[in-house]
Amino acid sequence: MGSGIAQVAAQSGYQTILFDVNTAVLEKAVQGIQKNLQFLVDKQKISAEEKVMIFSRISFVSNIKECIADLIIEAIVEKISVKVEVFNQLAEFNNATTVFASNTSSLSISAIQKEIKNPGRVVGMHFFNPAHVMKLVEVIKGDQTEENIAELIYALCKKMGKTPVMCKDAPGFIVNRVARHYYLEAMKLVESGIAGIEDVDAIMESAGFKMGPFKLMDLIGMDVNLAVSTSLYEAFNKEERFKPSQLQIDKVAAGDLGKKTGKGFYSYL
Repeated sequence: MGSGIAQVAAQSGYQTILFDVNTAVLEKAVQGIQKNLQFLVDKQKISAEEKVMIFSRISFVSNIKECIADLIIEAIVEKISVKVEVFNQLAEFNNATTVFASNTSSLSISAIQKEIKNPGRVVGMHFFNPAHVMKLVEVIKGDQTEENIAELIYALCKKMGKTPVMCKDAPGFIVNRVARHYYLEAMKLVESGIAGIEDVDAIMESAGFKMGPFKLMDLIGMDVNLAVSTSLYEAFNKEERFKPSQLQIDKVAAGDLGKKTGKGFYSYL
């Protein structure tokens, strides 16, 4: 997700810094972005010269102190404590006006703000996977987000060629609140023996969905998808309709997280 967002920013003309503590992850990002840009060249969407120019705008760094920017977008683990820790660390050497945007799928922007200095500059900027392809971006206003900051991010999304939707902070925001049952009900069908994984995916795709729920969970990442379900389940006081599926819990426990591990509901080995 992070590399996809970095690619979008660079394609939009912005000098971009992609940070990760793991150099192996950074190397994978380099290869992935190069591959994506070459695909655009092959499809004649950009020229070979543009590919070189876009890639040159991205700096790949493993030292967090090199992350100095007007806007910082985090795409890290779905834990409020970790996001707060990283934002506060970044705040130590960034300008007081630097905007902190969280790419969280469902965590409360308002809760993140409570632990951060200058909370008015914190906003949600939820991209969808793959970020360099999907047009939608949810711009989420926390309780303390300044209106001009939310409008700035909304305008930035448009400059990036995205389709932004503004919403107030709420469990699951818009998309994950509505789409959660696309996954949960599909898993209930399989758990109850009513239908198989391939059958559910096939019928949903034949109905017009680009990907069936199980293929989509494999693409998103089982751990990420489960984290969102768990977050909504807790936010709605453990309401039964949001209860995470044991089928997915078992997959995460086994380390079968989808495409990124080579195995999820389907095998990619």
